[in-house]
Amino acid sequence: MRRLVAGARSLAWPALLVLKVNEASPGRPLPSPAAPLAAPPATVLYFRLPMLPSPPEPLLGAGFVRELEVLQRRLEIRARSGASGEHLARRRGGAAEFKEHRAYTPGDDMRRIDWAAYARTGEPVLKVFRAEEDVIARIVCDASVSLDFGEPTKLDAARRLAAAIGYMTLARSERAQLFVAGDGITREHPPARGRAGLAALLRALDGVRAAGGTHLAKAVDAVVRQSARPGLLCVLSDFFDPGPVTAALGRAAQAGHDVAVVQVVAAEELAPGLEGDLTLEDAETGALVDVTLDAAALEAYAARFAGLCDALRAFARRHGATYVRARSDEPLEGAVRRFVSRSVD
Repeated sequence: MRRLVAGARSLAWPALLVLKVNEASPGRPLPSPAAPLAAPPATVLYFRLPMLPSPPEPLLGAGFVRELEVLQRRLEIRARSGASGEHLARRRGGAAEFKEHRAYTPGDDMRRIDWAAYARTGEPVLKVFRAEEDVIARIVCDASVSLDFGEPTKLDAARRLAAAIGYMTLARSERAQLFVAGDGITREHPPARGRAGLAALLRALDGVRAAGGTHLAKAVDAVVRQSARPGLLCVLSDFFDPGPVTAALGRAAQAGHDVAVVQVVAAEELAPGLEGDLTLEDAETGALVDVTLDAAALEAYAARFAGLCDALRAFARRHGATYVRARSDEPLEGAVRRFVSRSVD
């Protein structure tokens, strides 16, 4: 019986996701069948051959950046002031009420400097309008072991999508902050502002590695709790355990945050292509389960996986949130376009 690593923690088979083949580990032999098994039919297995690692793909290639420069002009953040319900959405164009001046910081768009005020005081300041109040995108990236799968991996895709969302935010002279989620927030990076902050954001994303399990709801609650003002709250994950995290995101939406759910999946999770008698190991908990994969089991798995995606889609519609599903093996430009258009996939 082959032993494989599975990615879903809480979705009991037939919704456990088969991820990759492992050899039996010392001290943990594979279970022996009670009777000899007939030779199984030919099975398609997904595994990694020992080979030299290929050079990492840049988070933002030149072509991707050109696309983002166009898309950032259409990006709208629809946060609300918690107490008053006043919309803080910021969008280029249109008149807005002047509120105050803010000191210029490196990375701000110099076109927004109030040159008349500069002539009077000698200090560069920016005009802040009521519809432009300190908008921030908080990006929560799930870095649990279940994302370390696929070619490219789901984590690679999540990192690139996070970089794209951060780029569009910073290109608008707004702020972006990265949170890495494990058992709560495992890393919190300082907010970056303007184009000058892009290098720091990309360095932070380059350092994200998959490790351990995750308590995504705990991370979301912590981000909301420490947020002085609502803004864009974008969570990137495979969302294998959607109940707790969607409850936390619902609380964030009620607090005025503009919630975006970006689900990253691998091709093998959509169509596992496996059959026969297998032992599955949960990638995050190490729990083992013996299964027999036949046509009926795979059909039940497909229905359970579709139900997971439908639940995320229904959450987005209910809370006015954005839901985007992205495949790690496909170009991500399409997912970014859907994100900007505020689709519910």
